[in-house]
Amino acid sequence: MRAVLQRVSSAKVTANKTHEASIGHGLLVLLGITQSDTDEDLDWLLNKIINMRIFNDEAAVMNKSVLDVAGELLVISQFTLYAQTKKGNRPSYIRAAGHEIAVPLYEQFLQKAAQLMGKPVQSGIFGADMQIDLINDGPVTIIIDSKNKDL
Repeated sequence: MRAVLQRVSSAKVTANKTHEASIGHGLLVLLGITQSDTDEDLDWLLNKIINMRIFNDEAAVMNKSVLDVAGELLVISQFTLYAQTKKGNRPSYIRAAGHEIAVPLYEQFLQKAAQLMGKPVQSGIFGADMQIDLINDGPVTIIIDSKNKDL
């Protein structure tokens, strides 16, 4: 699993021109799922996300997690995080998981995130055409990959 975290002052997603979800202060999480991802990848990545100390403390040092600041999560599925660009100019998405793997893991990610956060987690619609508006706070953008923990 791969995630791009963006610390935001606010973020909103519109999916299929009808569904809207929004958050205030917190994290926008772009989530990519690959074919070999498991529950273990999900648990590792989710724990990393909610405990990542990228929010400022009283001394303006990034020392607090989204839990510490009572922030919110907006999670967006994004298969393009597994784009391969080695050959040519058209990305290949062959490493992205198909619906049969990705949908259950995405839904499980949302459920576990809500449990760990102790409040609802906002999300887009899996596989939908989505537009995202955000105010990146900092900016702070972090990439995390459960298969490449050195990132």
